[in-house]
Amino acid sequence: MPKSVYQKLKLLALRDLLLQKTDEEHPLSISEIIEELQKSGIRAERKSLYDDLELLRLYGLDIIRIKHKKTGYYVGMRPFELAELKMLVDMIQSSRFITPKKTLSLIQKLESLTSSHQARMIHHQIYIQNRTKNENETVYYNVDRINSGIVQDKMLRFQYFDYNSKKEPVLRKQGAFYEVSPFALVWDRYNYYMLAYDHQSEPGQFKHYRVDKMLSISLCETKREGAMEFLLLDISIYTSQVFSMFSGEKKTVSMRFPERLAHVVIDQFGKDCFLRPEPDTESFVATVTVEISPQFFGWLLALGEGEILAPTEVRNEMRCFLEKAKTRYS
Repeated sequence: MPKSVYQKLKLLALRDLLLQKTDEEHPLSISEIIEELQKSGIRAERKSLYDDLELLRLYGLDIIRIKHKKTGYYVGMRPFELAELKMLVDMIQSSRFITPKKTLSLIQKLESLTSSHQARMIHHQIYIQNRTKNENETVYYNVDRINSGIVQDKMLRFQYFDYNSKKEPVLRKQGAFYEVSPFALVWDRYNYYMLAYDHQSEPGQFKHYRVDKMLSISLCETKREGAMEFLLLDISIYTSQVFSMFSGEKKTVSMRFPERLAHVVIDQFGKDCFLRPEPDTESFVATVTVEISPQFFGWLLALGEGEILAPTEVRNEMRCFLEKAKTRYS
């Protein structure tokens, strides 16, 4: 490539150099910038570099000039701060639906958004081997098709499976296809779920499906149903009512807890849940709507001191749940 062509790339090369190799702790002097550009076959002079730096500032790059023992330049403000990138890396590492291979790929992309020096700090915090991770690479294609269904206002057709004790996938409904209307993707408890309207249930209702357990997804020609119902749905409330995304009959339940567990109840159900302090006691009654399931009973049992007060049928279901557990350990 002719030398003049390299020279035309100087401004872009300078921008990349500053983004990749500078930060507040690692500024570059003009001499160091000239040396780095020469490694790429680009000749630069001091006077022209001052002009180039000013052009990049006018373009919007936050170039900071400092004077200490030497004058140096570095990129200040970036789209993401280091703390924000670390937080995103932690979220990716803890997400079970993201495979180890994809985890490393995404983290490398995040590292490219900061300097090489800070990228090394992020990379030193990567721990993947001992974390529970999905091995199903098709999850990313599933997400794409689900988004297509939402954007194009189309129903989705797919198969759904569970695992048996041999860790083999077993199709639900003997392999029959589901046909539902997708409306949202929800990340809850380390997994990714599709929230969809099932018009075939009586009455029609919203259900959730693990994205990594969906197979053979395709768009239907049929337009989605449930648009009005979705407008009335509060997703944050919906997810707080569904324990570990296991479905059950939805009921309003009153439970008594000691005062010291108030933060646990609020964390689970949100600040909008109804809490009524009991006079002259160090306890309160929480009234919330939940989906009654073994997961709900297990959550309450794990707290140790929660008690279901009403309705009577849910209290009796909890008693049966405890009796069955006791029988297994007799």
